[in-house]
Amino acid sequence: MQGEPAGRLKLLIRAQYFLYFGVMGIYLPYFNLYLYHIKLSGFQIGVLSALRSILLVLFPVLWGMLADRLQARRAIYISCNIASAVLWSLYLYTTRFEWLVMITLGYGIFFSPIISFLEAITMDVLGKEKLRYGQTRAWGSIAFIAVVILVGGVIDAYPVGIILPLILAGGLVQSMVSLGVPSVRTAKLQGLSTGTGQLMSRKSIVFLICAFLMLLSHGAYYGFFSIHLEKLGFGKSFIGISWAVASAAEIIVMIHSRRLFKRFSLETVMVFSLSIAAMRWFLLAFVDTGPVILITQVLHAFTYGAFHMASILYIDALSSEASKTLGQAVNNAVSYGMGLMAGFFLSGYLYETIGSHALFMTSGGIALSGGLIMKLYQIGFQNRQKESS
Repeated sequence: MQGEPAGRLKLLIRAQYFLYFGVMGIYLPYFNLYLYHIKLSGFQIGVLSALRSILLVLFPVLWGMLADRLQARRAIYISCNIASAVLWSLYLYTTRFEWLVMITLGYGIFFSPIISFLEAITMDVLGKEKLRYGQTRAWGSIAFIAVVILVGGVIDAYPVGIILPLILAGGLVQSMVSLGVPSVRTAKLQGLSTGTGQLMSRKSIVFLICAFLMLLSHGAYYGFFSIHLEKLGFGKSFIGISWAVASAAEIIVMIHSRRLFKRFSLETVMVFSLSIAAMRWFLLAFVDTGPVILITQVLHAFTYGAFHMASILYIDALSSEASKTLGQAVNNAVSYGMGLMAGFFLSGYLYETIGSHALFMTSGGIALSGGLIMKLYQIGFQNRQKESS
């Protein structure tokens, strides 16, 4: 990375976030809605969502270990971008559940490590300015807002299946832009124990449990929020606007990331975020009016924005210099992998049996338990420090 103009590298990383989350602005609100419209059951939708999350558990860690061991982060990152875009094109040719499972499997193997690699690359590019991470990551949220509103209007006028070629186009553009990411040489990871020692500490395990619970609670939101709104009688434009409001809220907190983390500890931010998540899901279990639903979306600033930033910085601090990619991969595997996998399975089952309102009540209880665990650990840690001093 030496010799590269710092401004150019930051611009390139922002472009990667812009494209990645621009695609997410199509996928998250509308892909499960597409599956619902091609007559898949709630259980089948949950299975496909959970399968992608299973791959997020296994493959980011495997790819991360390989990248750190071979110092091949850039090559693997570019290859995964290209392969995932090509495999996504297969969704255009079938609506059969069995084939959708196979395509999701192949696509997920290569797509799953992209974000953890991008987070590790970003930490390297930012260097001593890591507390400004949110200002870089905010470009992803800006893209998410623009895309989710635009696509919401488009699929009000056209069939929802139009999202498939749109996602393909976004993936192909990101593949081309990924060719410019920097190559960074770090200390070589000599073995599994070298990279996992710090990640197996009590502090790390408590954090990973809470991150798992946070994303477990989001399973209902990412899997069935759009369907829930459609069932309540809202149009696709409102669905898009509601997702955009959430991203707009997270942008605000991301822009002020440096000020936030200068004032509050990472643990305090995460406890607060888990508490707000519990309140958000409880509200969604009871409200059915547009303005109140949009107010709950504002809370995304904390349930995703603040919590996500704190998680990235926390796991970076817990990882050795030789295992930065692995550390981000483990974080993504446990939270966005295992957490969402379990969340999608649970929400798919509960949606069919008890309905979406009770589903969000369950999510609120899960988030609340995560906040209590981290707060109790924080209190215990402070007490141990007092006793030792």
